[in-house]
Amino acid sequence: MAILGLSTEHANAAPYPAHFDIEKVIRPNILSLHPYRCARDDYSTGILLDANENALGHSVVLPSSQPQTQTQPNGNATSPPNDEFPSSLHDTLDLDLHRYPDPSHPLIKARIAEMRNLPGTEYVFLGVGSDEVIDMLMRVCVTPGKDGESILITPPTYGMYGVCAQVNDVGVVKVPLELGGDAGEGGDKGRFSLRVDKIKEAIVSSPSPVKLIFICSPGNPTGTLIPLSTIQSLLEFEEFKGIVVVDEAYIDFAGEGTSACQLVKKYSNVCVLQTLSKTFGLAGIRSVKSHIPSSHNTLIFTERFLRPTPRLGIAIAQPPLIQIMSNTKAPYNISTPTAHIALTALSPASLSLMKSKVDSLITSRAELISIFEKDPFTSLGVGEVIGGNDANFIVLPILSKSGDGKPDSDRAHRVYKELAEHQGVVVRYRGHEPGCAGCLRITVGSPEENKVVLQRLQEVLTVM
Repeated sequence: MAILGLSTEHANAAPYPAHFDIEKVIRPNILSLHPYRCARDDYSTGILLDANENALGHSVVLPSSQPQTQTQPNGNATSPPNDEFPSSLHDTLDLDLHRYPDPSHPLIKARIAEMRNLPGTEYVFLGVGSDEVIDMLMRVCVTPGKDGESILITPPTYGMYGVCAQVNDVGVVKVPLELGGDAGEGGDKGRFSLRVDKIKEAIVSSPSPVKLIFICSPGNPTGTLIPLSTIQSLLEFEEFKGIVVVDEAYIDFAGEGTSACQLVKKYSNVCVLQTLSKTFGLAGIRSVKSHIPSSHNTLIFTERFLRPTPRLGIAIAQPPLIQIMSNTKAPYNISTPTAHIALTALSPASLSLMKSKVDSLITSRAELISIFEKDPFTSLGVGEVIGGNDANFIVLPILSKSGDGKPDSDRAHRVYKELAEHQGVVVRYRGHEPGCAGCLRITVGSPEENKVVLQRLQEVLTVM
C-alpha cells in the first residue's frame, strides 16, 4: 500500500537493511489514513479567509498604568509598554496570533536539516516536545491490546517510554542496561552500556512482536552515550523487523560525531529524536521566585517572568516514516510563538552562542567531578561518579556513613529532602532506579549555582 503524500523518488527507493519493510511496521489503519488537510497547506499568502479565524485580531490587553490601548497594523490591540511585564511578552502579542500557524514550518526544518547534515527537510518532523513524538511512534507502529504488540526499553531509562506505552495499552519488554562497573563506565561493555545479546534474545523470545526499541543516548538518568556501532548491530539484526528509536535529548553535550543522525541516510529503520529543551536552553521559563534561606548568610534570589513555553520535539528519519508521522499529526501542532523562538534559536548567531554555552557546561561538569573525587567529599561518604558523563548532569553515589563503601539509598534520599526543603537546592533522587543505588542526579548549573550546591551539600553530608 502506497504511503499517501510520499514522493515517487522516495517511494521507489530500496530500503536498507533489506529485512526492513516499513509497510509491515506501520499499523494498517494508519497506512490507509487520509490526512487532514486545509487550504493553508497549499496557500499561505494573500487575503486569508479560509480558516474562520478572527480577522480583527486578538483581544489581549496587558494591565497598564495607562488605560488606553493602541491598535497595531494587524488589528491586534496592545497596551503601552509597562515595566511590570517583560518586553518579550509584548513582542509575542505582536505576532499574528489570530492566524493559525504554518502547518509545516519549512524554514525551521531547513535549519535543522542543515545543522544535522541531512539531505533535506523531508527527513525532519516537528512535534510538541519529544513526548508527542514518542507517543506518535507508538500510535502509528504498535498495535494495542491484550493480543497486541510491544516496545522494548532498557532500564534505567527515560520514564515517559513506559508511561506512553501504558497510555497506549501496548506491551513493554525490559532488558536492563549493564549495571556493573567491572568493565569501566559506558562504551561497549561498561556500566550502562547496552547488552546487545540480551536484547536480541528478548526480541526473538517475546510472545508479542517488538515493534520499537527505545535507546536513550546519552541516557537519562545514566548520562552515558551509546556507541554508534552498538546501535548499528541492532539495526542490522535480521530478526528485528521494527524501528530503533534513538532519543538524543542530550547529544550536544557528548561531543562531535556522536549523533545517530549520521545513520539516517543509510538506515531506513532508525528514528532519531532531538529537542530544543536542553542544549538550546529552551525548556520553558516559568514565573517563580526562589531563595536559599538567609540563615546561611547567603541569599540567592531569582525572578523569571512568564513567557511562551517553546516545546519543540524533533524526529529525524528517512522520508517514508516522516511522511507517515506528518499524515498522522494534528493540524497546526506547533504554535506561532514556539515557531518564532525556534527559528531564532536555529540562526547562525544563536547556534554559535549555544555551542559556546555547551562548552562552558562541559568544563563545569569536569570541574564538579574533580571536586567530588577529593576531600572533603570523599571523607563525607561521596562515591565515585558513575556513568559516562556525556550529558549536562552527573550521577553521584552517596555512601553509607558506616564507612563500608556501599551506596546508601536511605541516606541519599534524606540528603535530597534536606537540600530541597531546607537548603533551597533541588537535585533529583535516583536511588530507586536499577544500577543507581544511593544516587543523586545533579544538573550542572551556572558557576554561582555550582558553588552554592557544593557548599550546601558539604554542610548536609556533615550532619547526615
